[in-house]
Amino acid sequence: MDIIDESGNKMPAQKQESKRVLAGILAIVIGSLGVHKFILGYTKEGIIQIIISIVSCGVLTIIPFIEGIIYLTKSDEEFIETYQVNEKHWF
Repeated sequence: MDIIDESGNKMPAQKQESKRVLAGILAIVIGSLGVHKFILGYTKEGIIQIIISIVSCGVLTIIPFIEGIIYLTKSDEEFIETYQVNEKHWF
């Protein structure tokens, strides 16, 4: 599967840079702010994560913690395919 980069050129999925480690660490450390979602390009989901954290008084910050662990346990290729190519927004 090919991806179109910022300049309009086709780029094979395996050539993409993985954001796995950055997104995983941010999800574990400051996941309640939804930063990991913004890093992956999921603006709507990042805003939803912030709202969930505020409404639940931080109780549901376990969600990004679990996401961070999932991100870090996947291989780079699997992460790119799942979250950057197929754009799976949650878990």
